[in-house]
Amino acid sequence: MFKIGNISIKNKTLLAPMAGISNPAYFSICEEFGLFYAVTELISSEAIVRENKKTFDMLKGIEKLNIPFAIQIFGSDPKVMSKAASILEKKYNLSAIDINMGCPVPKVVKSGAGSALLKDVDKVFDIVSSVVQSVSVPVTVKIRSGWDNDSINCVSVAKACEKAGASSLAIHARTRSQGYGGLADWSAIKAVKDAVSIPVIGNGDVKNCFDAKKMIDETGCDAIMIGRAALGNPWIIRECNEYLDNNTVIEKPTSVDKISMIKKHYNLLKEINGEKSALLEIRSHALWYLKGIPGIKSYKNLLVSTKSESEFLSVLDSISIDK
Repeated sequence: MFKIGNISIKNKTLLAPMAGISNPAYFSICEEFGLFYAVTELISSEAIVRENKKTFDMLKGIEKLNIPFAIQIFGSDPKVMSKAASILEKKYNLSAIDINMGCPVPKVVKSGAGSALLKDVDKVFDIVSSVVQSVSVPVTVKIRSGWDNDSINCVSVAKACEKAGASSLAIHARTRSQGYGGLADWSAIKAVKDAVSIPVIGNGDVKNCFDAKKMIDETGCDAIMIGRAALGNPWIIRECNEYLDNNTVIEKPTSVDKISMIKKHYNLLKEINGEKSALLEIRSHALWYLKGIPGIKSYKNLLVSTKSESEFLSVLDSISIDK
């Protein structure tokens, strides 16, 4: 267990915030497998201040979560970000505000937000300080190791965040220029952990429970954060928790388990956003869930071209698997 401000986190396995993935439906599923703290996908601070309906729709269903959660915001203006944080705190029963300083997507970076902030440590301090002063809940920050290999400055960024009042840091051990390619350099996580006294969460190349333990052992980080390895695989939360807590390796989900989970995931999405939106969203998830099932290739095109719930469920039920 570790603490983020006044929030007690019961285990060391967290889910990385991912655009289009980290929503209340998926959080509800991951909660069943031991997720005890959730961070939403990045939300535009400018859009929040403008009261953009589509932006708030991204948070539909968040109030039904049974676990502590943070809403992650991005932006480049300290005043706008602090105002957005204040609006969110008043509107939702959130446990923390998370600031995105790691997103490498060009659209975000070009606006001076996300990982672009890593190039200006003074601005990092101003943003974190401003947001901390505007809310009563803990403020956390997600960063990367640096902008590129010639500017690995995660330690100075981390120190600025801590000095500004951040309650914890998550660090993706890749540079912005790496995007999601290449190898994560876990030494950056260790360097940050050694430099600050607030909790540090490691992220990058944790693909299974053995990687999770290795990251904690090598870096001393307080917890690990799983991103792409959790796509279509919420079981990895329990897998890592069991191995970290009890040194136990649990069985992998069966093909039947995976198909049942697709249906459950779809129904949760439908409850929040309706059938049409749920069908569009579940397609990508379904392909992730089904990855690795023998003979699944012939069903993939059928799944992504379905136009109704009955069609989608019919294709799932027709998948020939070894039960």
